Amino acid sequence: MSEIPTAPASVMAPLAVTHYTATSALGRGRAAHLEALRAGRSGLRPNDLGPFDQGAPLPTWIGRVAGVEDAPLPAELAEWECRNNRLAWLALQHDGLLEAVQAARARHGASRVAIVMGTSTASIGETEDAYAQLNEDGQLPSHMRRAKIHTPHSLGNFVQAATGLQGPCITVATACSSSAKVFAQAARLIEAGIVDAALVGGVDTLCGSVLYGFNALGLVSKQPCMPFDARRDGLSLGEAGGFALLERAEDTDAAAAYLLGYGESSDAHHMSAPHPEGLGAQLAMRDALARAGVDAGDVGYLNLHGTSTPANDSVEAKAVHALFPDQLHASSTKGWTGHTLGAAGIVESTIAMLALEHGFLPGTLNSDVPDPACGAQIRFASQEQPIRHAMNNSFGFGGNNCSLLFGRRA
Repeated sequence: MSEIPTAPASVMAPLAVTHYTATSALGRGRAAHLEALRAGRSGLRPNDLGPFDQGAPLPTWIGRVAGVEDAPLPAELAEWECRNNRLAWLALQHDGLLEAVQAARARHGASRVAIVMGTSTASIGETEDAYAQLNEDGQLPSHMRRAKIHTPHSLGNFVQAATGLQGPCITVATACSSSAKVFAQAARLIEAGIVDAALVGGVDTLCGSVLYGFNALGLVSKQPCMPFDARRDGLSLGEAGGFALLERAEDTDAAAAYLLGYGESSDAHHMSAPHPEGLGAQLAMRDALARAGVDAGDVGYLNLHGTSTPANDSVEAKAVHALFPDQLHASSTKGWTGHTLGAAGIVESTIAMLALEHGFLPGTLNSDVPDPACGAQIRFASQEQPIRHAMNNSFGFGGNNCSLLFGRRA
């Protein structure tokens, strides 16, 4: 086995997560997610999203957010109109997030609050529509010549316009680790004194490039995904949006949770397959623990990346088994939401923080046949158990890995 490299990480000052929210196929806001998790109610449904192939959608299951098509942006934000920004706007409306952002803006100043957004596809669905409407000269029709939309930075720029924040506005696009890495980026900005707070988050919506692109890689299942199940044969794609507001712990007494540590790595083993020994995954988890000053045995819940592809799940389980004791409750929640790609980090961090707040540790929906290659940490059944620390793993193509460690209030 390859040697795990060591990367020293000093203990970081905890950051307060004062507000957080998510909107996914499970519903809008934290309460909807907690209710669905406790009820074992999946948001997956048979695919009904185009483009259609010979009159039929791609045969798979998806985690589609209800109501996006019926929620146009307000008139003052109409120049940002596209499905991805509609979902971002929906997500911003819940759990007091927008009000909290405005309060932080007033407290710190608009230029002292950063925006760090994660996305893997941004507004590519709108760009697909534009190319489908090329005129006879091969040019985009005039109403689709929208430079602000046809860019990976569409999401971040929209959030800046929607919130009035004027601090650094950064887009993180590292595939499926994107909206986990935003927490690490924000922590560095705050530690360096560049800003006093940061609005982090991520949004990705379903479109043809997502559905058919992953299908071309042979990764999409025709049935609801079954993470870590011996019968798993691929993922179910989903869409989601979510946000969190980070501030220095000493600047607020209203923390819902604390970001205690983060770990990042890039093993660059393969464009789409994980390192067979999980070296990058282990390094990210080790660094998150070290930066938080927390022992592996003190982690009560780990939300796994757990995509339900044969290679990803077995490698992640191997990495987890190498670091954590058997009593750890580790699970994948993609059977509830689908794999939300660049939004996975923020949605699954929301679930990890809900576990801290309510002591509900989700199992792994749709899975009931254990894979002998996966260790005792992998749990299919949910349980009620108060915990003090929760971790979230988000791993992307190219071996781009991020692990986040959260703690609850004392």
